[in-house]
Formats: sequence, structure tokens, C-alpha cells
Amino acid sequence: MTQMPSASSAPDFLYGTAWKEDRTAALTERALCMGFRAIDTANQRKHYSESGVGEGLAAAYGAGIVTRADLFLQTKFTYQRGQDHRLPYDPDASLSVQVAQSLASSLEHLGTDRVDSFLLHGPSSHEEWTDADTEVWEAMRKERDAGRTLYLGVSNISLQHLEQMEAAHSELPAFVQNRCFARLGWDREVRLFCNQRKIIYQGFSLLTANREVLKNAQLIALAARLNATPAQIVFNFARTIDMSPITGTSSADHMREDLDSFALTLPPDALQAIESIAG
Repeated sequence: MTQMPSASSAPDFLYGTAWKEDRTAALTERALCMGFRAIDTANQRKHYSESGVGEGLAAAYGAGIVTRADLFLQTKFTYQRGQDHRLPYDPDASLSVQVAQSLASSLEHLGTDRVDSFLLHGPSSHEEWTDADTEVWEAMRKERDAGRTLYLGVSNISLQHLEQMEAAHSELPAFVQNRCFARLGWDREVRLFCNQRKIIYQGFSLLTANREVLKNAQLIALAARLNATPAQIVFNFARTIDMSPITGTSSADHMREDLDSFALTLPPDALQAIESIAG
């Protein structure tokens, strides 16, 4: 049976660690100092330094900022086509073995015996849920059943993929993580699928994928009315529509502002206004 996170166990805001390279350890520690308690990474050296995340975690533990029990740690298995030459598994091994090797490497990087969430970092095909995906998903389920992760999820996934998973009677993910475009109604169709099945939706690139929205006069006016920044309005909007936002800012001030966005109360007309901004 699918194990779904409760509202209390699911992260309400995640700090994303992609594209940080040699700054990863310091920025991870800074995010924890600022108050983030959920960290998103991947065992994909092309875009992430997962070992750097582990160094930042260790520094935060040593400084008494947090304990492992305070945190939600999420990592990903990435197919070889999404990697560079620095693979976390044997490319000649079966996909099932690659999944096990990738997660074992992640646990070593992060200095833990279990992550809270383990995601498939995108299906193998843009068009359909393939036999390869089925093999990987089953291997991930075995890792979950063995206690090396609490929840499973999928990122960069389409509604068609999710519908195919469901039609095949596959266990559905506990988390779906997608790049969230305002011009697509903030991924409305996938969010609706998730909402109806109690899957928690995580949205990334909420700011960088929607720069035109941040410049929208209506949003700027709403931010001024609430004494907030446009970014804070977007993050609060995300939480109000049951989305767990991800931010990857390197600025301590922006980290603080992002977390402070939860103290806002959007007026009743704001949700519809922001949806309409998306067009």
C-alpha cells in the first residue's frame, strides 16, 4: 500500500541545493540557520553536490543548529542520460542495482541511514511510463520497504505519466515535484490529479520560471498592499493552494524573507487574481 505523508510530516517549504557546486556546504548550513528544515538534493553530480549537502548537514549538527530528527531529507535517483561521467552507480549493472547503489551512495553522502523521501528524477521517456520506469519504481519500493527511505516520489512528470502509472495499478508516488509555470496555470492539471489522490505537490522554479509574473503590476500592487515582496506573495500563494514550494536562493536575506512569507494572509480575491495573472 502507498504510504502517504500527513500534513504534519510533509515539508511545507524545501531548500533546493542544485547548481551550488563548492558553495553547497555553506549554503546548506546557512539555510538551516535561517530556519529551513527540509533539504532537497539528488545523487546527480552534473547539477548537485550531494556530498556538499552532507558536509553542510554535519556542520549544522556539530554547531547544535539542528539534529537529524529535525530534518526532512529528500534525494533522487537519476537515469544515466541525466548524469555526466561522475556516476553514482555501475552503468553496466541492471537498473534495479543502479537504484540500490545510488541510494546507498546518497545515504553515505548525507551521513544518515535513511532519507525521508526518494524521488525518481524524471521518467525515462517524455511520452510514456516505460518498462524501465516500472523496473526502477519497483526497485525504489524495495528500498522503501527495507527502511532506507520513508516515502517515494517522482519529479519532472506529466499528467500522462501519472495516468499511465495509475492505469497499470502501480503504487502512486507520495510526492510529485515539478517545475511550475504560471502560464500553465501553475501546473494545474498535475496539481488536480495530486490533490484528488492526496499526493503532495512540490513546485520548483516558482520565481525563475515566472519572471514575467513577478513584474506584473497587479502582483506588485498586491505586494505593496500587504507590505511584502512579489516573491513572498508567490510563495504564500503556493502554500495556500497546497503546494510545497522549493527555493534555491543563496541570499540569507531572501531565505529569511521566503520563510516569512508564511506569515502573510492573502485576501480572498488574491488567489483568483494570481491565477488570472498566469493567463
